[in-house]
Amino acid sequence: MSRAEAVAVAPGGGSRAAGRRPQTASGFLALFRNELHLTFRRMRTLVLLAILAALPVLIGVVIKVNTDGPHGDGGPSFIAQTTQNGLFLVFTALAVALPVFLPMTVGVVAGDSVAGEAATGTLRYLLVAPAGRTRLLAAKFTAGLAFCLAATAAVALTALATGAALFPLGKVTLLSGDTIGLGEALPRALLVAAVVALSLAGLVAIGLFVSTLTGSGIAAMAATVVLVITVQILDNFPQLDAIRPFLFTHYWLSFADLLRQPMYWDGVLKNLALQAGYVAVFGSAAWARFSSRDISA
Repeated sequence: MSRAEAVAVAPGGGSRAAGRRPQTASGFLALFRNELHLTFRRMRTLVLLAILAALPVLIGVVIKVNTDGPHGDGGPSFIAQTTQNGLFLVFTALAVALPVFLPMTVGVVAGDSVAGEAATGTLRYLLVAPAGRTRLLAAKFTAGLAFCLAATAAVALTALATGAALFPLGKVTLLSGDTIGLGEALPRALLVAAVVALSLAGLVAIGLFVSTLTGSGIAAMAATVVLVITVQILDNFPQLDAIRPFLFTHYWLSFADLLRQPMYWDGVLKNLALQAGYVAVFGSAAWARFSSRDISA
């Protein structure tokens, strides 16, 4: 269903809003599929995913060249672990991508979700139905989460393929010093990737809220990305210890605790709870703003 088909002709000859279909679960799924199609058919989205997929290849090649060169001495501990087992490239790539690359791409997609359609004039066609705004916002948020999963999968799967091609696969030495088999390490890598994707849920809600504040997609994307960078900087100041645990980026790297035996869940659960709090607060703010907004374009 295209955006132009948001308004359909009723059997009696009058016009009716196709957006009324989301009153039912099947209607919401149709709207969600439409949002997925809109998100992943954009060239910008495909380019962002391609950049994320290229990142683990670059990391793997750099590690391979440095460790195979005449001055290669194994490098830092995470590089040594990667050279010993290619599966560790998944964890290394996610650790590199999460602070900068993943949030920037998610910020672009989330920031453009509402403002981009307002700028192109397609948003008002989706809002002809009186009760369509809440479901439309929910569909956009869910599509944003789907992009988080796709972006994380692009990094993890490319890292796994690159690690298998450049380095040996076998038993994995965890950060705690324990060794586990490849059959046990693969599900743990999947768990780490899932936690990383969910760690971006709060950012999706923030980006969605920012997107409801303006009719410019570029402004919304820029504001969301700048916010991510600013919060990352603030999280590095020890003088702000009182507020750092409440910053949505603070526990992003807590997934490293899953690379221990036994796994430490305290930081991970704090991270997921914090993300849920941001989703609740900024999701509500986005709904309050969007439900009362006058859409004229």
